[in-house]
Amino acid sequence: MASRRFSKGVTSLVLFSSLASPSLAGGLERGGYNIDLLFDNSRFSVQSGATYVMPQRRLTNVKDTKASDGLGTNGTGGGSTTADETEDYWVPYLGVKVGFGDAIDCLGDYSTPFGAHTNPGTDWLGVNNNIETKISTRNYGLTCSYRFDMGPGQLRLIGGGFYQTVEGFKTRLVAPITGPASAIYDGTGRLDLADQAMGWRAGIAYEIEEYAFRASLVYNSKVKYDDLTGTVDLTEVPKAVSPTNPYLGVVTPVYGSAEAPDSVELKLQSGIAPDWLAFGSVKWTNWSVLQSIAFCPKATKGVVACNAGSQLTSLDLLYRDGWTISGGVGHKFNDQWAGALSLTWDRGTSQGYGAQTDTWTLGAGVSYTPVENVEWRLAGALGIMTAGDSGTFVYNGKTYGDDVSYSFGDDLVAALSTSVKIKF
Repeated sequence: MASRRFSKGVTSLVLFSSLASPSLAGGLERGGYNIDLLFDNSRFSVQSGATYVMPQRRLTNVKDTKASDGLGTNGTGGGSTTADETEDYWVPYLGVKVGFGDAIDCLGDYSTPFGAHTNPGTDWLGVNNNIETKISTRNYGLTCSYRFDMGPGQLRLIGGGFYQTVEGFKTRLVAPITGPASAIYDGTGRLDLADQAMGWRAGIAYEIEEYAFRASLVYNSKVKYDDLTGTVDLTEVPKAVSPTNPYLGVVTPVYGSAEAPDSVELKLQSGIAPDWLAFGSVKWTNWSVLQSIAFCPKATKGVVACNAGSQLTSLDLLYRDGWTISGGVGHKFNDQWAGALSLTWDRGTSQGYGAQTDTWTLGAGVSYTPVENVEWRLAGALGIMTAGDSGTFVYNGKTYGDDVSYSFGDDLVAALSTSVKIKF
């Protein structure tokens, strides 16, 4: 039988083990939604941490497959058949948990649940598809729970809401520029976007402290960005390319709409021997809500519907739903040190367009408690992003990815995570 001392010392391992692995998931996943601090058994606790992720996705066998937009870099026929697509990134987290009486707990947190940054650059053969794309989110949440005795443990009802912002940009080669004009124009276009919206969560958990047992099921709602606004900057494309096109050579305000996905996550943990804990989770994320996001001139808003037929440009993701399954064990060595190992599989969200394939990740971490009220955690993860290809993909009768094709091998991804928790 696990002791109460065991449950207080080892259950914290689940949190820092999860800090690294979810940051390697598919879609636009970064830190995801994490409310584990809500379960801390202290009256007051604050935790600050960050994860640094290093994906190493390399594109190979790149082919410019659309002659009409100019073959090769800047339409000159040159360019590299390889490109390093991904950029390293940080995932910060800050949470403050307060207990009110013996039944109510509330967590306020700041996180960056979603994001992306690809930067293959201007020297590869796929510049007509992408030069650089970056999307960032910020999330400010408040989640509370009410717990009461039921059987040998306690049932916890969970609910809350969050305010989320998004901003981003994409640049790509729009038209090849040759001759003397190339000294003035580079032929690129840039989309900028931003919005803010609200979401909510609800869940349930059951805990038996004597056995370090906890089962939780939490649903996070969609975040509907119904007022995505921004600009399309085509000042680097002279009107001479197409004199009848009113958008060349100017900056045009645009609008659109999109949804950040809803998700459901089941988490389990239990003591399996004195000072040993097993844990696991299964998460479904509705990434298929993100297909092709149309952006239309703001002057047409209310006149025609914004869709593929009226768009000025689009952000093409074409995702399928994601599944993430993780499991591991934790062990408390003494009153100061504990450690954990985890293995995570994440199903890739790409469907033959894009480079998000299945990822396998091994995570490890240690926890050091020098004094009763302070806990420091250090975790790392090493994973493999599996091989695949990207090319044409048909969605709703329209063909995407016909401008470039490429392949990629089994690439490495790594992450380091650290956090400090202070509790009273």
